Amino acid sequence: MTRMKRTNRFGRTIAGVFCTLGLAVVGGTSSSGGCMSYEEGLEGEIAMSTQVSDWRDEVIYQVLIDRFADGDTGNNHGVDLSAMGKYHGGDWKGLEDQLDYLEELGVTTVWISPIIKNVDTDAGFDGYHGYWAQDLTALNPHFGDLAALRSLVFAAHERKMKIIVDIVTNHLGQLFYYDINMNGQPDEQLSGNGESSQVVHINEYDPDFDPRGIQSETSLGEAGPAPTIFVYDPATNHVPPMPELFQDPRAFNRKGRTVNFEDPEQLIKGDFPGGLKDVNTALCGPRDGVAVKETMVDVYADWVLQTDIDGFRIDTVKHVEREFWRFFTQKLRQRLAAKGKKNFIMFGEAFDGRDNLVGAFTKTDPPAAEQLALENECVTDGRELTGDQLDSAFYFPQYFTAIRDVFQLGQSTKRIEDLWKLRDQNWGLEPAELGIGVAPRDVPINFIDNHDVPRFLFTGTKKGLANALTFNFTTQGIPCLYYGTEQEFAGGNDPSNREDLWPTGFAKDNSTFKHIQKLAKIRKESAALRKGAIGVVWSSERGGDEEDAGIFAFERSGGDAGNDYALVIFNAREDKEGAPAFEGAPMKVNREAGTQLKDALGSGREVTVGAGGTVIIDPPMAPQSALILVE
Repeated sequence: MTRMKRTNRFGRTIAGVFCTLGLAVVGGTSSSGGCMSYEEGLEGEIAMSTQVSDWRDEVIYQVLIDRFADGDTGNNHGVDLSAMGKYHGGDWKGLEDQLDYLEELGVTTVWISPIIKNVDTDAGFDGYHGYWAQDLTALNPHFGDLAALRSLVFAAHERKMKIIVDIVTNHLGQLFYYDINMNGQPDEQLSGNGESSQVVHINEYDPDFDPRGIQSETSLGEAGPAPTIFVYDPATNHVPPMPELFQDPRAFNRKGRTVNFEDPEQLIKGDFPGGLKDVNTALCGPRDGVAVKETMVDVYADWVLQTDIDGFRIDTVKHVEREFWRFFTQKLRQRLAAKGKKNFIMFGEAFDGRDNLVGAFTKTDPPAAEQLALENECVTDGRELTGDQLDSAFYFPQYFTAIRDVFQLGQSTKRIEDLWKLRDQNWGLEPAELGIGVAPRDVPINFIDNHDVPRFLFTGTKKGLANALTFNFTTQGIPCLYYGTEQEFAGGNDPSNREDLWPTGFAKDNSTFKHIQKLAKIRKESAALRKGAIGVVWSSERGGDEEDAGIFAFERSGGDAGNDYALVIFNAREDKEGAPAFEGAPMKVNREAGTQLKDALGSGREVTVGAGGTVIIDPPMAPQSALILVE
């Protein structure tokens, strides 16, 4: 049954057989059933296409592949629907089968969870989410083969939809342990008696951070760096990582688990809690003899060139030094542009509310000359590095400040205006060379929830959800929806927020689905809402019974939107009506007196701009409601 085909640049068979255990068959048939064969002629690169002219026109939909749709029962090895931490059977074929559903919702771009082959099971949980990479050169057979992934991308492109793939460069899965007691097996140890010495628990897969590197220790004391032992357990796919470079312990920082995320060294060099091994992303071949940077570019460029995907969402960017991001993004863009792939977006996830930290990864400012010279020692193609980094970032500061604090908790709206003012100093002001052509400041990735935080409805109301969605679709940047929001999912923290979608029957008749449809249509028809500059025209520090408490309003106009105009007003409070006025002073906008504005959301409201640009909203806005006023 086994068919061997040519190999890719990493020596990995591309057209061959994957079995449902998640193991590549390399020279021999498998004794287990359910093997999937790749189609003929799949090896190697394919023609590239540029699908996007302006990413601000897009609506992104985030899909956790295992939980969206099960289109191929042949890859359902190990499925257990009774446990949220197990594989449930979703796959790329299932997503392809439901592109009509997404298109009808108004989605133009689908961001899918990582495609890479993972540690299958660890500590009773499965790698269904994709963040436990074991082999960067192979696909996760639970989701399909290369034919299925290509088919998904091609089907999306036929509809003028795009595919973004989630990737991880910071860490691999739990693939080795630190042999602290040097007995050749992974142990859990307790030391100390609790009286004359502190009781310490040590798990050799996940020991606490040590800035020296994890040390071995015997009854006589420390004995130097602990050996790094790669495990071999094919049943759970705990096998040495690929490419083979990552079987060299030097490719990892080997300092143990981060226990203090405020310590910069632990943040960058510590293992991710749970034993996810931190890659030493500062290393390159010419300078250090270990080609980590080059290999990361190679493996991820290779997946683009094999599938024609349109972008990367990059996980855990704050855990990786900015030196790496300069190399990775610039060399990847250069590689892809040479093959005809342009406007390839790269945006990062820094799970943090500090705008200066999140924005730092989008800055185009080069480091000090001495640092840049050191980084350029890694360059071998003659194209020296500049300050360019990511095209954008997941806008976590807005999630915490606006979505959580204002739209869920009803706090003052002035905090949103204060946050937005920071983008000019914290985010990149110029597009990266060969990037997407838009300054990062103008294209944050906006969201109301995702797989790492509770769903909005876990604590919020349906009216609040509609309001937050309206905010997400009208503010500056790219709106991003988390799968299941349109079906009013309400799960709490991971894994409860990773529900199966297919039991809903992909219904299209609930109010939230229809609201998202309407927002996507309004946005598509309004250049102002997609590309206009943004200016706050009302915010309030008040949080009591004042008429403007909970009111927030902004204009979208100018910039790349020309003369198109939109005025968006929110009442974020759950408990009171409100209007943008205070002590007799109404809101003023940058529109001439006599301008007629009508609510695109269909409320029937019409407003005429008064003398001096005044706008009076009377009667007041209902609790948790919005207006999108257009000419």
